[in-house]
Amino acid sequence: MLELFKAGGWLMLPLLGCSIIAIAIIAERFWSLQQRRIAPPELITQIWQWLQFKQIDQYRINSLQKNSPLGQILAAGLINRNSSRDITKESIEDTGRHVTQQLERNLNTLGTIAAISPLIGLLGTVIGMIKVFAVITLEGVGNPETLAGGISEALLTTAAGLVVAIPSVIFYRYFRGKINQLVVSMEEQAMQLIEMLHGEREFDPDEARAQ
Repeated sequence: MLELFKAGGWLMLPLLGCSIIAIAIIAERFWSLQQRRIAPPELITQIWQWLQFKQIDQYRINSLQKNSPLGQILAAGLINRNSSRDITKESIEDTGRHVTQQLERNLNTLGTIAAISPLIGLLGTVIGMIKVFAVITLEGVGNPETLAGGISEALLTTAAGLVVAIPSVIFYRYFRGKINQLVVSMEEQAMQLIEMLHGEREFDPDEARAQ
């Protein structure tokens, strides 16, 4: 493996760096984007119980904000629970935008790695072919070892670029879909909170747990 890395030339170094960064982002996003960490299903039921027994206070709101991203959104609604529906909804939406940005953290970097890795590999291909033609110009085709070295460098960097790019694209799209699902789930629970606060619908705990 080390020999292949050396044979690929200096462009293997940025590809190695890209692969390390991509692996770190993928591992971190898998850990951070777990459903129970982002949108615990029991939160909306807990808030309903607080409202039923008039237990809403600043301590519980602060605790809710620290609980999870969904907790931050629901806490914004509770802070404005005595305001009009429009103000409550606006505060929830504003917090939701900030939460969504947090969920998308590092995804742009992963997408960039997915985009540039094949280009780095292509650059290696071009450099390798330039070396091949330079050898042909100076020595003709009588030195197969030198020709093979240039061709090997061209092929190795291309392969390495694709090896880094393909998983990066797959996980980038997977995490995008995961975030969209989490955002939809949080939006549903935020709307339930608005309906509870403004008495538009009776809250059903069993329905909330089923979501």
